[in-house]
Amino acid sequence: MNDSYINLKNKIKKAGSWQEKYREIMLLGKKLPSLPSELKVESALVNGCESNVWLYINFKNEESKLRISADSDTRIVKGLVSIIIYLYSDLTASQILSIDANNEFDDMSLLKHLSPSRGNGIKAIVNEIYNQAKLMNK
Repeated sequence: MNDSYINLKNKIKKAGSWQEKYREIMLLGKKLPSLPSELKVESALVNGCESNVWLYINFKNEESKLRISADSDTRIVKGLVSIIIYLYSDLTASQILSIDANNEFDDMSLLKHLSPSRGNGIKAIVNEIYNQAKLMNK
């Protein structure tokens, strides 16, 4: 995991109450750049998310490290997607496959505060990334 993710994780863990964590997540969502409207196409939508989430996964750089572009129509989901981007960006496929995202979200005490449908959406996004990493790792 990269230093940016570790710093973000520590910041969220230090937030004492759910309201403080929620605020941090909302701020992350506010910082995530919006995708241009021409990229918000049905083929980029993640199935299983309550909100619209458009996800682009790219391993095409020289070092085969992951680049993620994503957007959502709700700020809380944008914030959660930002955490996922911090977690996986610039990692190789084998590094991605070694990370348990559920443990990471549990360690920040996030999953227990999300609705079941939001939790399923996060799992759907992570599964998309894992599936692409598996294809690259062959």
